[in-house]
Amino acid sequence: MARLNRNAAWMTVLLAGSAMGVGSAAGQMAESAPVPTLGVSEPRARTRADPAAPVDASSESIIDVVFVLDTTGSMSGLIEGAKQKIWSIANTISTAQPRPTVRMGLVGYRDRGDAYITTLTTLTDDLDAVYADLMKFEAGGGGDGPESVNQALLEGVMLQPWSEDPMALKLIYLVGDAPPHMDYEQDTKYSETCSTAAAKGIIVNTIQCGTWGETAAIWQEIARLAEGEYFAIQQDGGVTVVATPYDAELAALGANMAATACGWGDASEQSMAADKLELGRDIAADAPVAAQAARAGYFISASGKSSALGQKELVDDVTSGRVDLEKIQKDELPEEFQNLTLEEQRAKIAEIATEREKIQKRIADLSAQRETYLKDELAKLGASAKDGFDSKVIDCLREQAAKKGIVYNTK
Repeated sequence: MARLNRNAAWMTVLLAGSAMGVGSAAGQMAESAPVPTLGVSEPRARTRADPAAPVDASSESIIDVVFVLDTTGSMSGLIEGAKQKIWSIANTISTAQPRPTVRMGLVGYRDRGDAYITTLTTLTDDLDAVYADLMKFEAGGGGDGPESVNQALLEGVMLQPWSEDPMALKLIYLVGDAPPHMDYEQDTKYSETCSTAAAKGIIVNTIQCGTWGETAAIWQEIARLAEGEYFAIQQDGGVTVVATPYDAELAALGANMAATACGWGDASEQSMAADKLELGRDIAADAPVAAQAARAGYFISASGKSSALGQKELVDDVTSGRVDLEKIQKDELPEEFQNLTLEEQRAKIAEIATEREKIQKRIADLSAQRETYLKDELAKLGASAKDGFDSKVIDCLREQAAKKGIVYNTK
């Protein structure tokens, strides 16, 4: 499950903080006070048994990115912009050299007394899972000024399964328009959390929506304490969405590629594969067309394969030589393979692999044309297209990646 039960999760991290000597306020809570029940969202169903599974061993770099997003009523523009741009952000991240494993996670936050305080999606390389949760974010609550920023930031640092590789690039983007409540009891202040983040090698970047002066001062301090960067953008996120002539076909191709997935394994693994297929169909039905086009492009990147096909996929496993088809038990096969002879199974795998290759080639061709079209259109818009949420995320990521030896072509 990628969603965490908040009370159980808090007890785990608070006890850990006490044991490790990290986060004295958290440790004091674990020792002397019960964890308050403050009202959190219900965990949402996930499609991965182990979202914190080890990263792809064949990759040469690791990039973990967590977005800590204010989801109160004033943040509707930013939330909708994030839904539009999350796949294009992932696409850009995946172009790094050395080739990266890309994982993303979310912490949505509001305030005490709202429908929830925080809601968390743990780091995973399955971006469909992340996107499904992002699509459910709706702006609401808030209204009294400060929000539960302290708790959200602490959860972003302490409750995510961050890579332990010392060369991994680990980034948090704190995005919001209001400062934290500094008057709450049983609340670890941001300064302490920033110290913990720095000790864990996690960079915290802050993106302020709007112009509230108190927020600006604290966002700047958070970025300074956690070795990140501060940016200010428009209240609505400043995201520029350009429709292209290639979007509709790319969206369809992405859906078609996801539909070729053949999950295999025990009953639990096949159930998760079926859930993932259903999740993909939901995204294809509900997501903006431009986002689906970018999703298709991500699917064909080396980093995006698990988002398209899942972790345990029969066609890819057999054709790559990782798995011997003869050694797979009948009940571990997808249902449509179980009554076929071995030769028929091989023929079906070859047929799906051929069809998938055609889809991937078409996606690659159209994505290249789409990228050229987008660059030309954004160039016409000038500086305004470079001041949005997505541009700020990528700008500082490139700079911070270089410090880890991870390089992006900026042309």
